[in-house]
Amino acid sequence: MKNTTRLAAIAVTASLTLTGCFAAPAPSSTGDDPDRISLAMLQPPRSGLSPLSDDAFKLSRWSTGETLVVLDAQSDARPALATSWRQTDARTWQFDLRPDVSFHDGTSLTAEQVAVSLTAAAQATPKPRILDGVDLTATADGPLTVLVRTGTEDPLLPQRLSSPQLTILAAAAYGDDGTVNPINAGTGPFILAEVDGTTGATLNRFDDYWGTTAAASGIDVKFVPDGTARAAALRTGTADIVEAIPVGQVAQIDEALIHEVPMPRTNTLYLNTESGPFADPAVRTAARVAVDNAAIVELVYEGRADEAAGLLGPAVGWAAGERASAGYTDVLAARADAAAIDGVTITLGTFTDRAELPEVAVQLEQQLEAVGFNVEQDVREYQYIEADALDGAFDAFILSRATVLDSGDPVAYLYSDFACAGSFNISQFCDETVDAALDSAGALAAGSDRRAAIMHAEALILASDAAVPMLHERVLQGEGPRVSGVVRDPRERALITNETRVSG
Repeated sequence: MKNTTRLAAIAVTASLTLTGCFAAPAPSSTGDDPDRISLAMLQPPRSGLSPLSDDAFKLSRWSTGETLVVLDAQSDARPALATSWRQTDARTWQFDLRPDVSFHDGTSLTAEQVAVSLTAAAQATPKPRILDGVDLTATADGPLTVLVRTGTEDPLLPQRLSSPQLTILAAAAYGDDGTVNPINAGTGPFILAEVDGTTGATLNRFDDYWGTTAAASGIDVKFVPDGTARAAALRTGTADIVEAIPVGQVAQIDEALIHEVPMPRTNTLYLNTESGPFADPAVRTAARVAVDNAAIVELVYEGRADEAAGLLGPAVGWAAGERASAGYTDVLAARADAAAIDGVTITLGTFTDRAELPEVAVQLEQQLEAVGFNVEQDVREYQYIEADALDGAFDAFILSRATVLDSGDPVAYLYSDFACAGSFNISQFCDETVDAALDSAGALAAGSDRRAAIMHAEALILASDAAVPMLHERVLQGEGPRVSGVVRDPRERALITNETRVSG
C-alpha cells in the first residue's frame, strides 16, 4: 500500500507539473482557442532550430519548413516545392519550382532563393550530415528553375534533397555570420512565430499557404525531456500529441491513446570476424542460433518491438517483400554449420546510454552461456566505449543502429558497417563479394533494381554471420482523444500537417 501511494503521488506531481507547462498559452497564441494543437516533444532544440542541424526535423514535424521533394513509403522522391526534376547530364539535375509560393515573411519563392538556401547548407561548417562527402552547387536557371550539380555522379540526389536539413527558407533567415533563423521564414502551413529557448515554441496558421490551409489554427509546443511528465500530459489531456512515451508508463495510459510506430533502427549483435573466437564462421553460426529474439522482445521491450528477420525492419516497407525472393534464401543457405561450443570465453560489450541495451546484454549472456559460451560483459557510457568497439576490442558488441539515413536509403548504413573501408565496421568485416554488391547497389538509381541489389547485399552480410539482427525498435506516440490526422512516420519527419485537427 505504501508503494502504491508513493507512485500515485509521483504521478499526480508529474501531472501537475506538466499541466502547468501547458495551462498558460504562449504569448503569440490566441488565448484559449480550441483549434490549437498542444504538443509535448522529447528533446529541446540543440542548435537554435537551425535547419543545418538535427533541429531541422522539428521544423519538418511542425510543417513550417519544407524541402524541394519529399519521400513516399518506398523512399521514392515526390514533388513538394519542386514540381518536377530531371537529370540533364551525369552530374547535373534540373528542378522546376512550384509557382506562386510565398515565404512566411511575404517574399516569393524563387530559383535564386532556393540556390541561396542550398548553397548555405553546402558551405556550412560543419556541413549537414546529408551532404557529408558531397560537393554540391546550386544556381538559378530562370525564375523558377534550379540547377543542382554534384562533384561526382549521385543517383540519389532527389532523395538527398528531401532531408529536412535542406529546408528552403526566406533570404532574411540567413545571417552574415553563418547563422540561420527559421522564425517567420518557412513556406509550410504553419508559421514559426516564436521560440522560447529550450522551453517551447509557438506556431500559427499560415493563411497564404500554397496548398490546403491548415485545419488547426496553430501549434503550442513544449519541450519535455522527462518521460514521466510527457506520459502525464497525455493521460491528463494537457497535451494533444506526445512524443516517445516510455514503455514503463504505458500501463497507466488508456491503450487507445498509444500508437506504436516502427523505427528504422535495428538492435544488432555485431561479431568480431577478424580475431578471437568469432573469426571462425562456425562459431559465429553457433552464436546466431543461440540468440532468442522473441525472448528479448518480450522480456526487455515488453513486446513493443519487432523480431528481426534481417538488418532492415518494417520501417523499410519494401524490405520484407524483397527478402521473400528465391535468390535471397539461396544466399542464406550457404551459411556455415554451427560448431559445438564448450567453454569458449567471449567479451560482450554495450553501452548504458540506451536504457534497454544493458538488459539485452543480460539476456544474451544467459542465452549464449546456455550453449556453452562463457560471457564476460563490459558495459560503459557510449563516449567511453565507442573507440574500443571500433578498434575490435570486443568479441561481440550490442548496438542500436539507425538503418536508413536522411536520403531514405540504407546503402550508406550497410557500407559504413559492413564494407572493408566502412567507417563504423564494428565487426571488423571485409569481404570482396559484399563490397562489390554494395558498390553495385550504390550505383543504381532509386527504384526496384536498387532495392533488389540492396537486399542481395543484406543476404550476403547475413550469410557471413558478421552481425545478428535481433529486433527492430518502435517509438510509442501518444495522441489524445480530441486530435485526428496525426502522422505516424517511421522516419520522424512528419507529425502535424495541414490535415491535423482538434475537436471538442
